[in-house]
Amino acid sequence: MGRSFARRETLFAHPPPDEGVAAAVEFLRDRVAQPPRVVLVLGSGLGGIAAAIANPVRVPYREVPGFPEARVAGHAGALVAGSLAGVEVVAMAGRFHLYEGWNPTSIAFPLRVLAAMGAGCMVLTNAAGAVREGFLPGDLMLVADHLDFMRRSPLAEALEGGPRGLDLSDPYDRELQQIALEVATAERIRLARGVYAAVLGPSYETPAEVRMLRRLGADAVGMSTVPETLAARSLGLRVLAISCITNAAAGLSSGKLTHDEVLQVGATAAARLARLLDGVLRRLAAG
Repeated sequence: MGRSFARRETLFAHPPPDEGVAAAVEFLRDRVAQPPRVVLVLGSGLGGIAAAIANPVRVPYREVPGFPEARVAGHAGALVAGSLAGVEVVAMAGRFHLYEGWNPTSIAFPLRVLAAMGAGCMVLTNAAGAVREGFLPGDLMLVADHLDFMRRSPLAEALEGGPRGLDLSDPYDRELQQIALEVATAERIRLARGVYAAVLGPSYETPAEVRMLRRLGADAVGMSTVPETLAARSLGLRVLAISCITNAAAGLSSGKLTHDEVLQVGATAAARLARLLDGVLRRLAAG
């Protein structure tokens, strides 16, 4: 697939795969013919992107040893493996959130499994509220950096007895960002760069909190993405993250915020996001 899919040197000293990871890997290898090169994590309302995967093999989370189950509306709760733009991928159609009661280690577990199967790159998508004025529902934002207000790291357990620290000076791969921007320009897709603020949820932010986030430099806010990014970077995976702006955050519009609105706008923007991902994968496959 070329160097663009190569896994970087592991940035954090993780122990060898434990028995739980090994059991899940063995289970999936019996069902997935080709090892994945890229992991796609699909956010609220964006699960339809998995329908574009060719020769799909669908595996519900509940069948995979050790996997949590997706509980949020709009998250299908299944792995979909196959080919997209000529690249072997596994899409996580549905993610796990801290506000559901999962601990950070459980959220990281699927990524540890897919990395052990050979994935070297992860593309994260999410539904996010606009903090920056000027965003419109359905806009796409390339995550250039993040603010972590969750303060619950999937690396905390791994730190026990091991080296301290994970360098986050470059959490989101700059080369992948540049490729995404070039594809967006060629496809005439509106794509901004910005800072994603991760909050615990599940309630939406208050107007005062949104004003605070803006002053701290956030452009969008959501309830996911950062735990997966930390886990992926610790495993040496390259990370690209794209937010679908589904609504204006509290205080920026007169309407009430609902999860149904998030799902509806996400579904509308999914076609543009699918075109963007297709172009990025084709560029990566070409090396």
